[in-house]
Amino acid sequence: MDPNHYRFRGVWRLSAPAAAVYAALEDVRSYPLWWPEIREVRQTGAESGDVVIRALLPYRLVVGLESRRRDPAAGVLEAVMRGDLDGWSRFTVTADRPGGAGCRVLFEEDTRPGKPLLRRLALPLHPLFRANHAVMMRRGRRGLAGYLAGTGAADGGRGTANR
Repeated sequence: MDPNHYRFRGVWRLSAPAAAVYAALEDVRSYPLWWPEIREVRQTGAESGDVVIRALLPYRLVVGLESRRRDPAAGVLEAVMRGDLDGWSRFTVTADRPGGAGCRVLFEEDTRPGKPLLRRLALPLHPLFRANHAVMMRRGRRGLAGYLAGTGAADGGRGTANR
C-alpha cells in the first residue's frame, strides 16, 4: 500500500431537492459560508480557483481546483486538484425520495499530497490524515444542510463561528 495515495468515498443524505444541492456545490465561492474547513476561495480563472483548507490538524492546504465536468442532468461535478493535493474529486447528486424532497450526494476523491511535509509524514500519520478528512466531510455535510435550510451554519452546526 502506498501511504501517499488516498481514496475517499462518502455519502451525504440531505433533506433538500437535488437541484438545490447541486447548485450549492457548484458555487465553490460560497463554500466558506457553510463549510468551516474551507477558509478561503480565490478565483484564478473562469473554471478554476484556489481553495484554502484548514481542518483539525495544524496545517493549511492550498488546493488549486479546475472544473473537469459539470453535468447538471447527471448531477455530476468533478474537478482536478493541484498544489498541496494532486488528484481529482467528484460530487454526484441524485434524488433520493419520491417528490424530490431529499437527495443523496456521493463524494469521491483520489489524491496524493503535493506538499513535501505531508509526503514525509504519510506513513506514521496516515490514520490521522484519514480521520482529519472524515471530520472535515462530516462538518461539510452538516454545514451544507444548515445552509440549505436557511440557518446559515458557517460554523458547521457547532453554534460558534469558526473564523
